[in-house]
Parts: sequence; C-alpha cells; structure tokens
Amino acid sequence: MALVRLGVGHTSYVPPYSVDWTAIKALADKHGLSGIVLDGIDKLPEDVRPPKEELLQWIGETLQEYEHRYEMYRKAISEMARWHNANGFKMMVLKGYACAINWSKPEHRPCGDIDIWEFGKQKEADEALRACFKEQGLRFKIDESHHHHTVYYWGDFMVENHYDFLNVHHHKSNVSLEAILKDLGQDDSHFVNVLGEKVYLPSPNLHALFLLRHAMSNFASTRVTLRQLMDWAFFVKANTNEIDWDWLESTLEKYGMKRLYDVFNAICVGDLGFDVKIFPKVQFDPSLKDKVLKEIIAPANYKKTPTNILLRIPFKYKRWRANEWKHRLCFKESMWSAFWSGVWNHLMKPASI
Repeated sequence: MALVRLGVGHTSYVPPYSVDWTAIKALADKHGLSGIVLDGIDKLPEDVRPPKEELLQWIGETLQEYEHRYEMYRKAISEMARWHNANGFKMMVLKGYACAINWSKPEHRPCGDIDIWEFGKQKEADEALRACFKEQGLRFKIDESHHHHTVYYWGDFMVENHYDFLNVHHHKSNVSLEAILKDLGQDDSHFVNVLGEKVYLPSPNLHALFLLRHAMSNFASTRVTLRQLMDWAFFVKANTNEIDWDWLESTLEKYGMKRLYDVFNAICVGDLGFDVKIFPKVQFDPSLKDKVLKEIIAPANYKKTPTNILLRIPFKYKRWRANEWKHRLCFKESMWSAFWSGVWNHLMKPASI
C-alpha cells in the first residue's frame, strides 16, 4: 500500500524491512496496479529496490502490457469513434478509458475491455456495423447472449456495447436505477478528442453512480480490486466540483449503498493517500473499513469457478451464501429476492450460468 501511495505521487513511509518482491509483484498484478507499484519503487532508494534482473523484467512487462497496450487501446477507441462519427452515431466510453484519463499516469492503468454506450442507438449501430463489414466482404460476429450488452471484437479488444447500464434481471433495484442512468445517459455535453476523433464521456453524475454500482456489484458477488478504488478516487479528484453530492448520497442511501460508499471513501483517503477535501465528508465505521479492506486485498471466497456445470452451480451457491454480509452493504433488497431474480436471470441466458 505504501508503494501504491508513492506511485500516484502521495507521501508514504516505507519501513526498512526485507521484502518478498515476488509476492509484491503477484499482488500488484492481481489488483491491476503493477505499473503504479513500479512507479512507487522508482521513488525508493537504490539499496531497497528489487534485484536488478527482477526490476528490469518488471519494467519490460510494464512497457509491453501497460504502456504499449494503452496506445493500442487509444488507437482502437479512436478508430471506433471515427466509424461512429462518420455513420451518424455517438459513442460514449464508460469505465476503462473514461477512468484512465483521470489517472496521474493514464498509461499505467490496465486496459481491458472497451465499454461503450450509444445513447440508446445500440441496436441500430450494431446492424449498421454488420452491414458495413458485409459490404467489404467481411464477416463481423456480434455476440448477443449477454444480458445488458452485446459483445464484439475490434482488433485485439473486446467491446461491450451497452443497451443497459445494469443487468436489470439480477436485482429488482437495478430496474429503477437503470431508469436514472438512462436519463443521465442522454447528456452529450462531455467529450474528449482521441487521436483526432470526438469521443463522448459520461457526465460526472452518471459516472459517479455507475462506477459505484458496478464496483459494489463486483464486491458483493465475487471481488473488487484496488484498481477499481483507484478509479473512483482519481475520478473524484478530477470531478469533485462537478458532482452533485447531495443528489448522489441521497440516491446511495435510497438504494442501500451508502455505508459501503463511506468505507470506499475512507480507504481512498486513509490507505491510498487521497486528499480528504475531495470528498464531501468521510464518516465511517473503522472496524467495517478494516474488514472491507482485508476482503478487497485477499477475498476469502474468491476461487476459480469450476468449468463443470455440475460443480459450478453448488460452488456459486456456496459463494453466494458466504458473501451475504457483503450483499447487505450493497443492495436494499433481501438475499432471497436477489437469489430468485438471479435464477430467472440465468434461465433467460443459460450461457451466464
């Protein structure tokens, strides 16, 4: 955690003890923070850094897997935006790139999927994209087996094209939250230029609610990473004066998300070193904060899901029951309400089991 703080430009004391750099590297990889931790190592005295051979390998991986991939990521987003802009569609990026641009070093945020929102024109845009590739004699496969987005590949990057921001079949509260997000999603006044192409960004209120709901859903079901908390902290740092905090906090309270939101903010300040002034207030239960942070760093029930469906179903059920305490921090509805919604969710889309 000290290296993470140093890596983003915050102050931290690093005690002079022996470090298992292999374990540090594995943990940094797990949380998508290898680039940031390397930046932290760069601020250490020479005599306490990793062995030279190990450090050079780490630098090489960061150049290839973070910095080079980030440039390819930007290029893919620019190409997609060029197609959208030329064909009468607007493309908004969610999460990934929209978060990375707020980081102190955007190229040191890992690049995963490209999540996009087309202002309610997802179906028309998918059909136009298919037709465009067909005219060129190319087959363009779009996977429609998912609940709230279609999936296709643009070069090496998987694209999730959202027709819903949330899976409205999994929790009843997602239905009303989705209406709020869709309303906010019509705002096209926020955008950036990516390699000469106009790319739309979520409004601060939209992205605040979406990032928190997404992170909390991950936390309740499987795991949330420190990288997701870094996304939240950097986003707040860049947009604190643009967020309607009264509206956001009342919405979080209404949907049962306020306690975990308070804990997330406390971790961002107390453990990641962000300025307390960027948040409206930081009030939290210290014992709950410690429990949540421990679960984030090393989830108690996060194990590889079995591939065999006969083993996968009981595995997911046991994990679901073990995560009950996390569910109470993220959702207003009962566990059993969510359970039956989840069962129906899987029956509608068996590939999601």
